[in-house]
Amino acid sequence: MSIAEVISAHEPKVRDLAAEWPRALYETLRSAGVSHMSYVPDAGHSTLIRLFSEDADVVTNVLTTEEEGVAIAAGSWLGGKRSVVLMQSSGVGNCINMLSLPVQARFPLLMLVTMRGEWAEFNPWQVPMGQATEAAPKAIGITVLRAETGADLVDAVGQAATMAYEADQQVAVLIGQRLLGKKKW
Repeated sequence: MSIAEVISAHEPKVRDLAAEWPRALYETLRSAGVSHMSYVPDAGHSTLIRLFSEDADVVTNVLTTEEEGVAIAAGSWLGGKRSVVLMQSSGVGNCINMLSLPVQARFPLLMLVTMRGEWAEFNPWQVPMGQATEAAPKAIGITVLRAETGADLVDAVGQAATMAYEADQQVAVLIGQRLLGKKKW
């Protein structure tokens, strides 16, 4: 064995968050006490959806539309559970009216939003809402954080979970399209 191999075998392994961010994100959310997850199926969230769905201690709901997730998150909180809602940026437009529920009632809300209409977007229908996604929730008082790297995303979600569940805030974390990679159709 070479000296480099011996040193490498004894060094602590550093997690590559550029590649492993979905698992690190799952662990961050579970550490924050999240035991409920609602989602509209989305390729950008697919690994996170699978990890939550395989966890016997987590209740998951497939939504027909994103605003259902906002109401379910409020009900989960009233039932003593911490919830996260997963959606795509186009879904923010679908649920903008429903977002008044947690804002006015001061329920915690944590949303993870995969972005469309940005880097390498092939579908022109995704661009308008992609451009409005950050401004729309901010306009009604929701805190918006944004991440472009795996490490930034895990950190942002950890901070957002604290804001939501410890300070009864409403927070959306936008996951940049570049982090998700180019869509292949």
